[in-house]
Amino acid sequence: MSAQQPLSDDTQFVRVQREDFSVDAEINRVRGSSKRIGGISIFLGTARDRSKGRDVDSITFEHYEGMAQKKLREIRERALKDFDIIEVAILHRYGEIGIGENIVLIVVGAEHRASAFQACKWAIDELKQITPIWKLEHTPEGEVWVEEHP
Repeated sequence: MSAQQPLSDDTQFVRVQREDFSVDAEINRVRGSSKRIGGISIFLGTARDRSKGRDVDSITFEHYEGMAQKKLREIRERALKDFDIIEVAILHRYGEIGIGENIVLIVVGAEHRASAFQACKWAIDELKQITPIWKLEHTPEGEVWVEEHP
C-alpha cells in the first residue's frame, strides 16, 4: 500500500502485524475518529517473564492468516453494534516477541467511561476466545504451547 492511499477502517482499526505499534498513535487514531469521544479505555497486553511458575525467555505468536483478521473485524463490528461506543481499534502482533514488548492492544472510544470499559473488557475476552492466534512460550526447559486463555 502506498503512503498516499488512505487506510480503510478495516486497516486503520484492525491489524495483525509483525512490527511493534505505538500506543499513543493508536489512541490518537481512535480519538481522531470523533469529537464526541469523552473517554478512552485501553487494554495493552505485554510479554511477561513468568508463566505458570516457569521463566519465559520470549514468546512466539502464530496466526491463521486471513481468518485472524476476519475474527478481529467481527469483534470490532459487534462491539460497535452492542455497546454504546464510538470507535474501537484492535491490534495483535505475531512472530517472536521479547519480554516486555507489546503483544495486543484494544482501544475503545466512547462518550462515557462505563461503556468504554465494558466494551474494552468484552473485546479482549472475545479476542482470546475466538481469534485463531496461538502462543508458544520459550522457556529455559524448552518450548511450551499455551492452550488456555485466562
